[in-house]
Amino acid sequence: MKFVQRFAYYLVGLVIGCFFVAFVFSGKDTRCNYFPNARVLNDLRNKPFHYSENANKVLSESWVTIADIKNTLEFGDVDFDKSDTEFGKRTKIYIIEGKTLKGQEIILKVKNEEGKATLEEIIKK
Repeated sequence: MKFVQRFAYYLVGLVIGCFFVAFVFSGKDTRCNYFPNARVLNDLRNKPFHYSENANKVLSESWVTIADIKNTLEFGDVDFDKSDTEFGKRTKIYIIEGKTLKGQEIILKVKNEEGKATLEEIIKK
């Protein structure tokens, strides 16, 4: 078998495989969150999100907005050393560092429960 024929068989198989993969994954809302930081932030974004009284009081001040909170939950960094993530606990506390749209660094303290996530505290860094 010549090289051109083998290459043609390879390309036919590659195209069929690409169509199969595209067909299987096209209708699904798949995400590739392999790292712990991305998994935690995705979990917090997909749950019903509530604000504590303390967080609402800080939000009533004008230096931080709900858009800043959503931006931090999208692009922030989870500090696992300061977070309370003991295995087996139903409620975990995550410390997330991020920035406001104006560039001010903030720290969010989020309580993650089974059915909801609650923003407990907003700290200006």
